[in-house]
Amino acid sequence: MIVVDTNVVAYLLLPSKYSPHAGALFKRDPEWAAPILWRSEFRSLLAGYLRRKALTFDQMLQVQAEAEALLAGNEHEVDFRRICELVRDSDCSAYDCEFVALAARLGVKVITMDGELLKAFPKHAKALLAT
Repeated sequence: MIVVDTNVVAYLLLPSKYSPHAGALFKRDPEWAAPILWRSEFRSLLAGYLRRKALTFDQMLQVQAEAEALLAGNEHEVDFRRICELVRDSDCSAYDCEFVALAARLGVKVITMDGELLKAFPKHAKALLAT
């Protein structure tokens, strides 16, 4: 199991230069987890694709359903105090700290391409390109 940030889910399901890396990661470790927050972040990302006309409305709904199926059973609540401690000890957003807190609780890495997160939490975060 690994924790993936929202963008890694997007790289798997939507074409990008990182899609091959996300696909290879999924092949090696298909059990992906995320804090429940990922849903809102992913919906916002899909809204951008819809507004730029990169996805149709029906495609947007389909991709969201695929993402939900991918993470089914592995969406987690994260302790608010732990998130606040991570925020206090870094310059990362509370959103990003949710992923780190979950990874630490599960004893796994969070896979991300977020440079700030990688720098702030090298014990808990790993770059997608380094997997």
